[in-house]
Amino acid sequence: MNSTSQRPPLLQSQDWWRSAVIYQVYPRSFQDASGDGIGDLKGITQRLDYIAALGVDAIWVSPFFKSPMKDFGYDISDYRAVEPMFGTLADFQELLAAAHQRQLKILIDQVWNHTSDQHAWFVESCQSQNNPKADWYVWADGKSDGSPPTNWQSAFGGSAWTWEPLRQQYYLHNFLVEQPDLNWHNPEVRDAIAQEAIFWLDMGVDGFRLDVINFLLHDRQLRDNPLRPEDHPLPAGAREGDPFFFQINQYNFGRPETLELLGSIRQLIDRYPGATLLAEISSEEDSILTSSHYVQGDDRLHMAYNSSLMTDEPPTYENLRRTIERVEQHFGEGVICWTAGTHDFPRLKSRWQKHQLGNEFGQEAFDHMFAALLIALRGSCCIYQGDELGLTEAQIPFEKLQDPFGIAGYPNVLGRDGCRTPMPWQQTAENAGFTTASEPWLPIPKEHRAHAVDQQEQIHDSLLNKYRRLIHWRRRQPALLRGKLTLIDTAEPLLGFIRESKEQTLLCLFNLSLTPAYYDLAAYPDCVSASDSEFSPRRYGNKIEVPGYGVFFGCIG
Repeated sequence: MNSTSQRPPLLQSQDWWRSAVIYQVYPRSFQDASGDGIGDLKGITQRLDYIAALGVDAIWVSPFFKSPMKDFGYDISDYRAVEPMFGTLADFQELLAAAHQRQLKILIDQVWNHTSDQHAWFVESCQSQNNPKADWYVWADGKSDGSPPTNWQSAFGGSAWTWEPLRQQYYLHNFLVEQPDLNWHNPEVRDAIAQEAIFWLDMGVDGFRLDVINFLLHDRQLRDNPLRPEDHPLPAGAREGDPFFFQINQYNFGRPETLELLGSIRQLIDRYPGATLLAEISSEEDSILTSSHYVQGDDRLHMAYNSSLMTDEPPTYENLRRTIERVEQHFGEGVICWTAGTHDFPRLKSRWQKHQLGNEFGQEAFDHMFAALLIALRGSCCIYQGDELGLTEAQIPFEKLQDPFGIAGYPNVLGRDGCRTPMPWQQTAENAGFTTASEPWLPIPKEHRAHAVDQQEQIHDSLLNKYRRLIHWRRRQPALLRGKLTLIDTAEPLLGFIRESKEQTLLCLFNLSLTPAYYDLAAYPDCVSASDSEFSPRRYGNKIEVPGYGVFFGCIG
């Protein structure tokens, strides 16, 4: 199917986001057009045809704003300026126009919890306790002994409070020292952030991915967090040994009053028909339940993703069925964005590789099966660049590490560099076709070259081509675009559900083992394969054989 083929009416409508396929681009590692070893905006524009060929609906572009790059762009010093290493504002406008020509929507990261310590707002706020922006950040006096106001820990290690001698107070930073938290209890701050959002919405962006959105508010009473008992489980996605989780993070983030802020944010975005909000939600207790709260009703956000598929917990029959059940139970009409990989988590392929998937064939078959599952679930979904190629987590030597989180935690806490290495475009080209510089900003693993785009495009059954066919096929299935989901009783290891809309009913079966599994179609005697070219299990009367890590999609009625 041609990448510019006619879109179904749903994806042309204002609620296109309800079943969108989103592709995340991490600009530093996608394509370098300037030759300095770092990816940039012009590089993304050069590769738009590749993204369009996938059949996705939108691109989430990670930060490219003016920044000292202490946290690679998530420390913004000017929300309206482009960091020169990524190009210019004109380069972004060119990218936006070129994407829209290809019917691709653009979502950009908005980092509203904190700024860089070099942002003009913070520089002014530091000067005194009574200047016009004195209350724009979270400031507090120390305890009577001069120690920090609370025991809260930074996600990057150490206290979440830093002393500012000029002002003679502590400021809060849930992340790096150089990332001071904005005070969202202050309406002036909320108004200022709204103006930054309007700047980009007026330019034509199609929405925002909201970084750590449930960190916006802190406990105003500044109560200490309780220590985590040994028998208290870690949150989904938490890394063993991470000091941030030595406490139960009860007062520093995830405050229930944060939900009260969402109405004004939604009102702003609704002024731009078709624009959408994708929230990143982490949770101390229950990531599915917490993220569902952020998308309930027309006065909250449009979509939310969580870490339920980004843990080391193996994707077994029980785990996946329980996850789907809980999403259906809690989200209702709210939209989950099913996400199995981002720039913050170890690579999808490596995360589960250590769990026995059988031989090399089994691993490859699992990758194909999981791609089909991702596009069949109810809601939207997000694919992180390189996951469609089956890239593994890169092993970066200490002297090459760039991630401050990884450097600070080395060797006990795994950093994020391993999932951020540059895209391999050409197997034999210098730097795999990513850059003409002598060396890219992060090394490209040798094993990634075998998965390069130019190699997979030549192989009909490659993972890349499977993603392409699946996503294009999904766009033609009304049941997958808007249908409800009903889990059906299937014997382990066969995970099954029905997707049903008024136009179509689909039976979806996924074999979660390397051994063939069988399903009796007696209840669906008129069921026929929905995609003969992709999935054609053997049939024995009313029974079908779903091969190891295989898939069956069947049309009913």
